[in-house]
This record gives sequence, C-alpha cells and structure tokens, in this order.
Amino acid sequence: MRTPRWLLATVGAAAAVALAACSTTPAGRQASGGSSAAPGALTPVTLQLQWFTQGQFAGYLAAIDQGFYKAKGLDVTIKEGGVDIVPQTVLAQGQADYAIAWVPKALASREQGAAITDVAQIFQRSGTRQVAFANKGITAPAQFAGRKVGNWGFGNEFELFAGMTKAGLKPADVTLVQQQFDMQALLSGEIDAAQAMSYNEYAQVLEATNPATGQLYKPEDFSVVDWNSDGTAMLQDAIWASTDKLSDPAYQDQTTRFVAASIQGWAYCRDNVASCRDIVVKAGSKLGASHQLWQVNEVNKLIWPSPAAGAGTIDPAAWAQTVGVARTAVNADGQTVLTRDPDAEAYTNDYVTRALALLKTDGVDVVGAGYQPETVTLNPGGN
Repeated sequence: MRTPRWLLATVGAAAAVALAACSTTPAGRQASGGSSAAPGALTPVTLQLQWFTQGQFAGYLAAIDQGFYKAKGLDVTIKEGGVDIVPQTVLAQGQADYAIAWVPKALASREQGAAITDVAQIFQRSGTRQVAFANKGITAPAQFAGRKVGNWGFGNEFELFAGMTKAGLKPADVTLVQQQFDMQALLSGEIDAAQAMSYNEYAQVLEATNPATGQLYKPEDFSVVDWNSDGTAMLQDAIWASTDKLSDPAYQDQTTRFVAASIQGWAYCRDNVASCRDIVVKAGSKLGASHQLWQVNEVNKLIWPSPAAGAGTIDPAAWAQTVGVARTAVNADGQTVLTRDPDAEAYTNDYVTRALALLKTDGVDVVGAGYQPETVTLNPGGN
C-alpha cells in the first residue's frame, strides 16, 4: 500500500520542529520532561498544539492564564502548530512533553512507530461537517452523488468517505475537489459541498455577505451534514503522552497533574466563554474577536456535557468506532488510515481518572451536566 500523503508529512517533521518559530520556550530550558526541578520549583512542561493559536485550544491557554498549571506545580510552554508541524511526531521525537492531535492521525503515526498514548480525550464529539447551500438539496451523504464535493485531504477526509460508503456511494460517484482550508470554493459556487469544522470554517460562511441581500448569510441558507448523527464520526483532539516515559513514576505524576489542570482550563472556558475569547485573542490569534467567541462556544459543545465519569474520559465505544472507520473507510487513493487494530497501549484512562479525582476534590464540575451553549452573534469577517 502506498504511503499516504498525511503520513509522508511526518518525514519532514524533524525539520518542522526546528522551524517552530512560534515556540515560546525560554532559551536554555529543555522542552522534554527529562529536566529536573529543584524542590518546590515548578516543573517545565511543553505542549505542542496541532494548529495555530485559536479557540480550539482555549482550555490550555486558560490553564496558563488562570494559574491552573502553576497550582499543579507546572510551568507550561505552549508551542503553536502549523501547516508543516505534525504534533504527534514532535512528541515522539522528544521535542515536547505532550501534544494535541486527532486520534486517527495519531494512531496512524503510532502504527508507523511513534510511541505515543492517548491519556485524555478532550473532544468527545467530532467537529467535522460537510456544508452546502440549502438550495442544493444536500442534507445527507447519499445526495453527494453527481456533485462536486470538497475535502482537505491529509487525513481529514475519512469521515466523509465513511459516510459515503455507508450511503452506498463510491468515490467515483462524486467529483472530489481538493479544498483549501477555507470556504471560498463553496461561496463562489465552485463546489457543491465543502468540508468545515463547526468551530471554524462553518463560521466563515456565516461571516460572509450574501450578495442577494447585502446582509450576512444565515444558518438557514445552508444545510449541514454532521458525521456524529451519521454514525461515522471519529475522535479528534486528545492529549497524547510519551508511551515510553509513562513507565517513569515522575512522568506519570506529571501527566496526572497536567491533565487535571488542562481539564480545569476547559471547565473555566465552559463557564467563562467571553473571558476565554479574550485569553485567545491576547495569546496572539490572528482571527477576529467574534470568530473566536464562536470558536470557544462551539468547541465547548464538543466537550460538554462530558461522560458521567468526567471530561477527558476515553469512551471505549467511541474509540472502537474511530478505529473501525480508520480501518475500513477507503479514500479516493484506495487507502485506509490504519491497516491493523492499535495495541493496548494506544490509550489509557488511568491518568485522566486520577486527574478527575483531584479536580473533584477541589470542587471542579468535571461533567457539566447542565451545560448550555451561548448564542453568539458573528460580525462581518469575524471581527
């Protein structure tokens, strides 16, 4: 089987690490968890994000801003991601202590030899959507037949192909279009259905002006296919740790504290959406303030309410569905994400269970059973 493009990206990851200009690691400080701290001092920890600074990562930024990491004895540096950075590879190469990565992509890297373990499943639901203008009559995967369907590729496309397969469609039944990481092709009419994240690209169409009215587009102008409802969703943002270092009691303890503070950051963002928007903007996001408010609000929907056991818990059924799609969904190149089931060390609930116990002792609501999202008004261009 040919090596997929989204795995070939890992080949250049070592160079990408060296080019991670957005890293804020102080000079002379080790990025890996092997550095030792004096008694009573904060332990330096580096987290690698999978994309640029935005509301998708608000909980980690909030944990720094609100002092949650410091309260757990950690001095956390966040390394921004980017187009050429593969976070799970950065972690596997020892250039970060933890990484945020989608489960199928990280499992593909693990199958190729990256010793990484999912220690907290932050996003409990998929944020991937397929968006079309409502007048196209596309409300289900079966209606992609004969249409121009955009997708980003690079491992982001497998929910789409799983949904098409479930609907009885083959790749040849649609015209597949390599989509840029925006919605311009949809808005211009070049494609009929576009890939979008609920917290990012979907907002972009609602921030655009409808030429027929001179006003911003409204949700009713579009139809949205949600892979969660279709039953082909895959788990996305998770906290990954070094499998090898998890044999070290000090790293085990550090992992528990890191996961606890991270979840506390997300609980803060659940209850303080506008504050977390401000934290993200202050951290250097290039996106507008209303767009970031939308992002934090929509990301909260992927986390809360969490399983009864608490946020970050890895649901075996959701994991099994993700693995099933990764093993059976075939993209236009005839490739699957995985060629075999991941081994038993690919994920563990041990650390998140301990982390949740710490948070419950501190009185933190780790389930959010009564969670209600806010209503966000988007401004033109997301400003």
